[in-house]
Amino acid sequence: MTKKKKFFLVIFVVLSIILLCSFIFIFSIKMIQKYNFEKSFLNEAQMNTETIFSVKNIVFFSGVDVKNRTSSVTNFTIENLFQYTDMAIFIDNHINTNENNLKNTLKALRIENINFTKLPELGNVSLYYRNFSNFAKSSFSEDKKIEKDFSFLITADEQTTFEEPYLYNNCANPITLTFENSNIKTDYTITDTSIPITYDGTLLKRCNVLLSSISCAFSFDIIITNNLDQEFKCTVFIDIPLEDTNSSILDGKIITKKELNSAFYRYK
Repeated sequence: MTKKKKFFLVIFVVLSIILLCSFIFIFSIKMIQKYNFEKSFLNEAQMNTETIFSVKNIVFFSGVDVKNRTSSVTNFTIENLFQYTDMAIFIDNHINTNENNLKNTLKALRIENINFTKLPELGNVSLYYRNFSNFAKSSFSEDKKIEKDFSFLITADEQTTFEEPYLYNNCANPITLTFENSNIKTDYTITDTSIPITYDGTLLKRCNVLLSSISCAFSFDIIITNNLDQEFKCTVFIDIPLEDTNSSILDGKIITKKELNSAFYRYK
C-alpha cells in the first residue's frame, strides 16, 4: 500500500470515528431530552390526578352610562359614553365537608398575563378590581385599575368590607372585576330631547353605536397558591356579553351567566 493510500485510509478512519462519536453524542442528548420531557409530563400528570380548584362559573352584568354630560332645553351633550361589564368569577375548591384543609384553601391568588385578543373599534378599554358591594353600579374607583397583573389579599375575617381586594381563604366570595370601554362617543350631542334620556344601553342606539363596534374579548391567567405552597393555574377567556338569545344591552342592560367548570392544573 502506497503512502498516499495509507494517508487517505487514516483520514477516512478518523472521520468515521468523529462521525460515530457525534452521532452517539447527539443521540444521547436526544434521549436525555426525551427522558426529561417524559419525567416532567409524568410529574405534572401525577400532580393533577384530582381537581383541587376550578372556575365554576362567571356572572356578568353589562350596562352603559355617561360621564360629564351637559343638557339644555333643546339638546343633550355627552362627553364620555362608556360601556362597562362587571364580572363575578366563582372558584370551586371542591370541599365536600364544612372543614377546610391546607390543600383546598387559598394562601395567595393573583391575575396575570392579561391579553386583549379582540379590541373594540370604538373606545378605550380598561380593567378594574370591583368592590363586591358595588357590583352592577356604573361608578368604580380609578385607583383599583389593573395595569399588568393584580394580587388579591387573602382573609378569614368575616367582617371584611371589600373596599380592598380581599378573598376569603375558603373561596366563599367570587373574584370581582370590572371591564370598561370608555370614550365610545365624546362631545356627542343628541338634539332630539323630546324622548327622555335614560342612562343605560338605550343610549347606544341614540348615539348610533353598533354592538359590533364595541365587541371585545380578552383572557388572563388566575394563579392560586394553596396553604401547602402548591401552585395552580387556569386561563380564563372572556367575551364581553352584549346580547343573548332573549335580549341585548340595547334594551338597557343585560345579565348573563356562563358555566365553565374549568379545572386549575397544578404546575408546582
